[in-house]
Formats: sequence, C-alpha cells, structure tokens
Amino acid sequence: MPGRMTISEREVRTMLRLAHVADGEDSGQPLPWSVFTGLKELIGSDAVQLCQFDAKQRVEMLCQELSDLHPSEADLAEIEGSYEDSFWQHYWSSPPCAYPDTSGDVASVTKASDFLTDREFHNSPMYIEYLKLFGGEREMMLCLPSQPGRVLRLLFWRGPGRDFTERDRGLLTLLRPHLYETFKRRQRPKVALPTLTPRQTELMKLVAVGYTNNQVARRLSVSEATVRKHLENIFERLQVDSRTAAVTRVLGAEYGIR
Repeated sequence: MPGRMTISEREVRTMLRLAHVADGEDSGQPLPWSVFTGLKELIGSDAVQLCQFDAKQRVEMLCQELSDLHPSEADLAEIEGSYEDSFWQHYWSSPPCAYPDTSGDVASVTKASDFLTDREFHNSPMYIEYLKLFGGEREMMLCLPSQPGRVLRLLFWRGPGRDFTERDRGLLTLLRPHLYETFKRRQRPKVALPTLTPRQTELMKLVAVGYTNNQVARRLSVSEATVRKHLENIFERLQVDSRTAAVTRVLGAEYGIR
C-alpha cells in the first residue's frame, strides 16, 4: 500500500467495532447487519454486498446485501428476459468481475477503475445491460479466502461521483482478516450439547465452583451416594470421565461459567 495512511479516532472506533462482533448477533446471517452498516459508513458506499456463487454453474450460493441502490420499475419493465441472465452472459468478459477467478488472486482489494477507464466501463455490456439498472457507477471488491470459481466477495458500490480511494482500499485491507474470522466463526456447525435435567444442571453448577460431593449433597439436601449417582449419569450422557471434563463440556460452553 503506497504512502503513509493516518486513521481518525472515529475510524479506529468503527474498525474495532467491526473486528469484535458478538457471536450471537444476527446469528442467522452470514455476517451481522452491524458489520454491513459499519462498513457502509467507514468506506462511504451506497451499497455493501456479500456474495458467493459458482461462476461456472451460474449459481448464486450466498447473497446478503444492504443497499440504497435499486432499479426503478420502469427500468425493470424494459428488460427483455432476466437481468441475471445479462450478468452471467457478460461475467467472464468483465475484468472487474472475473479477475479473482481468472487470476487466482483472492487477496487483493480491487476497484473497477483498476481495469477499465470510465469510458470503457460505461461502454461495457456489463454496465449497459446490468449495472446501469442499479445505479452502480463505482465498485470496489474485497475477496475473502476462498477458491477461484467460488470466490467469497464483499462488494462496495457508489452511484455517480467520486471513485473509491487508496485510503478506502487500505482500510479494507486492514479489516480483511477480521472480517473473514467473523464469517468463518459463524459458519461453524453448532454442536448440540446433550440436555441435562434441571437437577443435574444445578448439581453441575455447584461442582463447577469447586464443591466436593459431600458439600454438594448438603446444599441439595440429598445423600452423597445420590450425588455420585447423578455424576455417573451426567458422565455417561456427556461421554466424559471426569468432573473437569463435564464442567468444560456443558457449563463452560452452554452456561458461560468460567
């Protein structure tokens, strides 16, 4: 990245917020919506889109978007056939779109203007038959670690006006590993923990803070033999063989007890 880049206090706060997102936030989405709004503000874009598709099969695998750019009904009415067909028809001949697939470079942050002059861009079939409908005049692309042909990309769009800057490119380059880590964490399959009874859970909370079987028995008003039997049942259910493993397996993950 050429030259020195200074970052304002506001930008630092935004970047820290983007880098440390709560795991439970918008858990059904590939990325939390707060990440989209933060990126939209930080980069100054009219639209942010996370997408992944199989470029050879022409199949969209993932799409999440926050956008102020929308085609008018009149524009859509003039289209013959599907506008998605136009996108795929011109995909491989559009350097800004196909670059990560044809080059294998999924690390660089690129702008459409890296490949085409404004005149070339506005004369391109991709712009005339697809991008123009959505008011997409300026594009910047951040690819997250993925395979060519199935590139995971964050797209930033602006309408007419100034292009994205080297500063914008630098900010996204700094954020790239943090954004990918957030995405990757949210793709991990959630392991369903075996369900304990309320009594077993109560017992395990006492075990977690270090009480002996005798102390647990006194607090639950049961015999020590009953506590041992509960622990045997818990160990069998969790497929563990120690108190420590049981606490880590259930209480540490499920109930947040440290």
